[in-house]
Amino acid sequence: MRIAYFDTIAGIAGDMTMASLIAAGVSFDELVGELKKLDLQGFELTAQHVRRSAIDAVHCDVVITQAPHYHRHLKDILAIIGNSSLTPAVKERASAIFTVLGHAEAKVHNTTIEKIHFHEVGALDSIVDIVGTCICLEMLGIEAVYSSPVRLGSGGIVKTQHGMMPTPAPATAEVLRDYPVVLTSIPEELTTPTGAAIIKALSRGVLTDEPIRIRSVGYGAGTKEFEGIPNLLRVVVGELADDHLRDGSVVLETNIDDMNPQLYPYVIDRLLAAGAHDAYLIPVVMKKGRPGILLSVLTDPARTEEIAHVIFRETSSIGLRVQTVGRRKLSRIALVATTSLGPVKAKAVQRDGATVVTAEYEECKRIAAERNMPLADVMRIINTELRSSTPTFEEPHP
Repeated sequence: MRIAYFDTIAGIAGDMTMASLIAAGVSFDELVGELKKLDLQGFELTAQHVRRSAIDAVHCDVVITQAPHYHRHLKDILAIIGNSSLTPAVKERASAIFTVLGHAEAKVHNTTIEKIHFHEVGALDSIVDIVGTCICLEMLGIEAVYSSPVRLGSGGIVKTQHGMMPTPAPATAEVLRDYPVVLTSIPEELTTPTGAAIIKALSRGVLTDEPIRIRSVGYGAGTKEFEGIPNLLRVVVGELADDHLRDGSVVLETNIDDMNPQLYPYVIDRLLAAGAHDAYLIPVVMKKGRPGILLSVLTDPARTEEIAHVIFRETSSIGLRVQTVGRRKLSRIALVATTSLGPVKAKAVQRDGATVVTAEYEECKRIAAERNMPLADVMRIINTELRSSTPTFEEPHP
């Protein structure tokens, strides 16, 4: 699996992210060509080589030539992205980043995400940085994003379109809630809300001692010079060196002793529909000897707020325990296998150099109902065929 690992030497910003990916091998001319698919006017993208602490890096700048005289709401930006001729993967990633940013801004300003707007210059700048980053990731064939703990400046004041703000900016701190960060003593805005949103929306977590086969390295430069630290963001493009994929996840847990048990299956369904990797119930004995239920949910860091919202909306819980955990999993591919009982959705898992193919339970359940066969027989027949022969596979339909 090809990954991009962002090493936040001096934090992360949208322009630094895009610049680091250009330095790692993206064609600047091809990037500019793809950005034209946004059908946006009033900007030019520039890129030039600079040196920071004797390290060659790329510095990008979005030059605003004609700013619009209105504010763009989140729905306007999502429409610009959605109506473009960019690839579905670029649209999905860019929309996810802006949605994370919108939720954070709404929380900071105590309003709704529908009312959040981005100032004219800042919106245009952010659109180019975010969409440009997503284009670069696709050009490099990046399947997953990881990072170091995000470095933040602290103890300073930064001038924003909303006035003077402390560092890290409130939106940056809100975006990175539940994601590993490092508060430095540098009184500057090392990480911007845009940079934070890119990491929060796309990153699978922090890598520490995982083996990576490095294919290319790029450095993106910030504008300011800092004393004692090069203002750089480093990206390492490569493959994880084994078939054990690792990522960072978040576990949300709550104890419940006052809810109708008939509701739990629905709650689990809603959590899985919201993007939880797993959700399960454990019987527990609570204070005063009362029987209760421990609800535990595993999810990506970017979905923490959405999952928490589902729990608070659908259960009687008034508090959650939230903790970041490491996760290791085997590489897997979704497939459609041709069997004697018809096409079956399956997953192929890499284990110790061998591929093990297993049919999806819901597929076996469907076939059992259609053919009026015992479910156990369907599972035995299909899985025996998948493991003892070489079935024909195709990509699953969306």
